[in-house]
Amino acid sequence: MSAAIDLTINQAGLDRAVERARERGIIIPTFAQMRDPQTIPAAMREKLSGLGLWDLDPANLFRITWRNEPTASGGGFGGVNHLVLPPELTGAPCRIVVLTGKWFPTGAHKVGAAFGCLVPRLVTGQFDPTTQKAVWPSTGNYCRGGAYDSALLGCSSIAILPEGMSRERFEWLTKVAGEIIKTPGSESNVKAIFDKCHELRASGDDVVIFNQFDEFGNYLWHHEITGPALEEVMTGLTDKPSRIRGLILATGSGGTLAAGDYLKARFPALKIAACEAGQCPTLLFNGFGDHRIEGIGDKHVPWVHNVRNTDMILAIDDEAPMQLIRLANEEAGREYLASRGVAPALVEQLDLIGISGWSNIISAAKFAKWFELGPDDVVATVATDSMEMYGSRLEELTAERGPFTAVDAAVAFERHLLGQGLDNLLELNHWDRKRVHNLKYFTWVEQQGKTYEEIQAQWHDEDYWTGIPRQLEEIDRLIEAFNERVGLLAGLG
Repeated sequence: MSAAIDLTINQAGLDRAVERARERGIIIPTFAQMRDPQTIPAAMREKLSGLGLWDLDPANLFRITWRNEPTASGGGFGGVNHLVLPPELTGAPCRIVVLTGKWFPTGAHKVGAAFGCLVPRLVTGQFDPTTQKAVWPSTGNYCRGGAYDSALLGCSSIAILPEGMSRERFEWLTKVAGEIIKTPGSESNVKAIFDKCHELRASGDDVVIFNQFDEFGNYLWHHEITGPALEEVMTGLTDKPSRIRGLILATGSGGTLAAGDYLKARFPALKIAACEAGQCPTLLFNGFGDHRIEGIGDKHVPWVHNVRNTDMILAIDDEAPMQLIRLANEEAGREYLASRGVAPALVEQLDLIGISGWSNIISAAKFAKWFELGPDDVVATVATDSMEMYGSRLEELTAERGPFTAVDAAVAFERHLLGQGLDNLLELNHWDRKRVHNLKYFTWVEQQGKTYEEIQAQWHDEDYWTGIPRQLEEIDRLIEAFNERVGLLAGLG
């Protein structure tokens, strides 16, 4: 048994989706175009030159790529958006590459995962935007990406996210999503999100649930878009494949970890590490709890996480990224970093890193110390979003603790960056991996209707995970056929 994205055609739904796309002037980019935007028609690139990055214009679907020019309006395409963090900042003995998600529409790369889940159903007619509501269960950024994509299609959307998420997320969603459902608790309470999805299915409303935690469109998008973006940046820093050593990411929905599968197939020395909050160490200790690292859901193992290909688990105290967003964004913190030899140009760009991004960076530093990496080695991670979603968190921290001083900056830097040790991590052997994989059973087989046979196939079938990328060519063919029927491509010249 191999994993597969259902590409069964529903002709009636497809006919209505084509008509809706024609009415709203929608052309859908292929995965190939998101991977290499230079293949986008010149007329479309010209249209983008007059649009804001977050504008609710269908042309911005073509900006679902890591290669947007880093500007809020009118940008073209270029290299992969990223930072390279030196040891002077991270305390790691190697360079850490951080892909930056700020320059996607909505300011987070999750709009790509939403695209990956939505488009296969749209171009097969399995989702009818004229009659059905799109439901986006999320711990924050994914439902924003889904609501954005839905708004472009002119279809009803329901964003589901925990009530404890930042104020900025809810303010933005009120302008874009059709409906917002707040579930109890924080990002750790993913089951409450799943329960709400069950309620919506049973309500009698015609809804389609786009669940990033179990939809392989999420896996496919990151495997085929994020993976090559990381490969380009990392190979640009070293000509020795053996020096490309690691990809370290929060588990979240498990989708971005698919980029690790892509990289490991090309760089066999590379190891994949999954990180989580120490306050909710589900993978590390089968633990539970609440935490403040927004956007990384816990208390379960995502169905789309290929655990058999994961080499390490790390847990990060949520106090660390909360201190580091102050260090990187408060005036006293920036001055302190500059005084410690961090290049001013880099300090000015640290607002590109949100809370989970700092958690990923800390984890990457711990990973590098564990494996005794050196200055020629390269590891990578991702900043899903930027501080654009967390200004209110800085205000709350100031109200709670007072102004951030030079002494606070020194403590945060020494303790949470340079002082990271080798605690709360585990290099996985075969049986450690299987223990984590087995945790999927309780969420997905007992609660969410997956089968015993498929959870066994995820572990034992060598073709299970490699079968997903093999569907890419067919999905792009379906996208091209959809666009041909819509009939707007000819007008691009």
